[in-house]
Amino acid sequence: MTEAPWYARALRWAQTNLVEIDPARYDDTFWRAHWRRTRVQGAIINAGGIVAYYPSAFPLHHRAPALGERDLYGEIVAAAREEGLAVVARMDSNRVAEVFYRAHPDWICLDEDGTPYRQADKFITCINSPYYSEYLPQIMEEIIARSQPDGFTDNSWAGIERGRICHCRHCRSAFGELTGLDLPRRHDVANEGYRAWIRWNYRRRTEIWELNNTITTRAGGENCLWMGMLSGDVLNNCRRFIDLPEILARSKIVMLDHQRRSRAEGFAQNAEAGKRLHALGGWDMLIPESMPQYQNAEPFFRLASMPEAEVRLWSGAAFAGGIQPWWHHIGAAHDDRRQYRTAEPIFRWHEANEAVLVDREPVADVGIVWSQANHDFHGAADAVQKTLNPYRGAVRAMDEAGLAFVPVHASRIAEAQVGVLVLPNLAAMSDAEIEAVEAFAAAGGSVIATSLTSRYDGEGDARAGLALGDLFGLTDTGARFGATETPDPNHEISPRHSYLRLLPELRAGEYGPADADAPAAEGARHPILAGLEGADTIPFGGYMPVMRAAEGTEVLATFVPDFPIYPPETSYMRTPRTDIPAITVRRGAGGSTLVWVVADLDRCFEREGHAEHGLILANAVRHVLGERRKVSVTGGDGFVMVNVYRQGERRIVHLNNTLVTAPIPGRQHRLIGLGPVRVRLAAPEGTRHAARARVADTDLAVTREDGFMSFEVPLVRDQELVVIETH
Repeated sequence: MTEAPWYARALRWAQTNLVEIDPARYDDTFWRAHWRRTRVQGAIINAGGIVAYYPSAFPLHHRAPALGERDLYGEIVAAAREEGLAVVARMDSNRVAEVFYRAHPDWICLDEDGTPYRQADKFITCINSPYYSEYLPQIMEEIIARSQPDGFTDNSWAGIERGRICHCRHCRSAFGELTGLDLPRRHDVANEGYRAWIRWNYRRRTEIWELNNTITTRAGGENCLWMGMLSGDVLNNCRRFIDLPEILARSKIVMLDHQRRSRAEGFAQNAEAGKRLHALGGWDMLIPESMPQYQNAEPFFRLASMPEAEVRLWSGAAFAGGIQPWWHHIGAAHDDRRQYRTAEPIFRWHEANEAVLVDREPVADVGIVWSQANHDFHGAADAVQKTLNPYRGAVRAMDEAGLAFVPVHASRIAEAQVGVLVLPNLAAMSDAEIEAVEAFAAAGGSVIATSLTSRYDGEGDARAGLALGDLFGLTDTGARFGATETPDPNHEISPRHSYLRLLPELRAGEYGPADADAPAAEGARHPILAGLEGADTIPFGGYMPVMRAAEGTEVLATFVPDFPIYPPETSYMRTPRTDIPAITVRRGAGGSTLVWVVADLDRCFEREGHAEHGLILANAVRHVLGERRKVSVTGGDGFVMVNVYRQGERRIVHLNNTLVTAPIPGRQHRLIGLGPVRVRLAAPEGTRHAARARVADTDLAVTREDGFMSFEVPLVRDQELVVIETH
């Protein structure tokens, strides 16, 4: 049998990220032994770019000062080959020293006044200059000729970020020839020239990806792939003009540079990132991720050990998202040696369970839809608040409710194998994406939309109205209340002190003082409002587009405008009731249910964390799924994330502890176990199942009832992996 290529078989990776003094202190004996102890199958080895670790023939290719004529890179490659490891040559290429700038000033990015852009003491090279099209290809050819690496990766291959516009002659010429326009002088997404500049930059990065692969495969063979590192942060990819659908369509493996802990998302973001990339690149693709063993939450401490609990929580979330482990140290020697101990047990566990951690497909009830175009053209300069936080809030609501979801790119809606689509402020949508949502609903799939979804076309231009308005029975009046940004905490009279009124009002039948304004408690509330029976109003404080509901569209909640917070004597509702819909529901053709959360509860839930907002979002999903729900998890008090996969007849359930007690999410120095956790999965009648918990290393009792199987996990410390075999 022919052996699979390296990019399909190397599941565990190592990286000792060399620093300039390492040629004088690299301990080959230790690192080779550490490779063996951690069971790695591939190594990322510093070759060149900003710093060369071999004696390059190119005089401007800056060598590590302690290198001399030594070939440290080549020595490490030879050692890795002796250990049977795949070898990827690492480069970091888009910045150069002043001596390089003096030799090739026209290869450097310039601002509008002709001043070179710099980062620290380095000059930033232009992605449209010969530096990328001529010089770097020669460097890669030199590295291949010397050491024949299996592939290449580059940490900063995508060039200057969106925040700065390069005005060098290469950019002026290339942009003008393609578009007939001058380079934009300011960041203004309403300007067609600026939007053309964004599209042009995306196209250029894809061209660079193709060019570099042409160079490396021609010089090193068909499997010598070039892989610029990709980020797991979607906005970071937008800032670097990396078109994820286009790039992943050209990739056989993803080298994922996703290290920074998010204060907003904690550890669960790592599972979401893995699923989002797999959904584009394929579920059989390997996605090794740089997992630092050093402290990598702000403020960074590159040489200090990361707490073991934090490494375990981050890597466990990665495994749940289909990511493979890759330990990473900065420098070849450290005074703080605790960091050398954290990887081994994780990597050995991964080796023991590797068969169920790759080559599988998700089992999910919910698809949460996203697109880079929405971030680029609607979110624009305020993308975190306008477009990313609604997505994050929807993800967080699903995780806390134990609902299994997958990210769905807007261009892949037609392929979604889920019962419900969530469109979290997907304001910028193309005509094809609108049609795909309508077809999904016509086939019986339910849809939950929020805020201004479908209000703009794929380029961010305003439509005449909501493109999905007829489907949901809503008309946008154009009026607005509130704001998307975070309120000023020192603002004494907040413009966001608003509420939602739940219908019908029930407080007259609840414990409390007499209220002449309370209507008689009659009727029952919709299941989307379950759990809020004791409240007729809940906090809002968000952004409210003013809609009109058509006949047949039920209004579940309305908007209560803001009123003073201070002084307390003045804090009462000036307008207790309006007819402005905040949450609506409508039955669609084909048995679908269509929910529009006009109030931006997803954005608010991510930003302020009001429990009511997350509850309503989760209730909406539970309601529209009904008995079609394939996955159900209870227990863990909302701090156990679930992800389920199928592998033939086998089912694989990841349970991850997301409880963070540190004041800064993403940091954690201890594990606090949660449980018991009960899992319920849809299962065909007439089948028998055996479940084993691979972390606890114990069998679990499985019960069967009404087309479902259930089991209970007593404790989840960092993660549990349950493998269910069908007999």
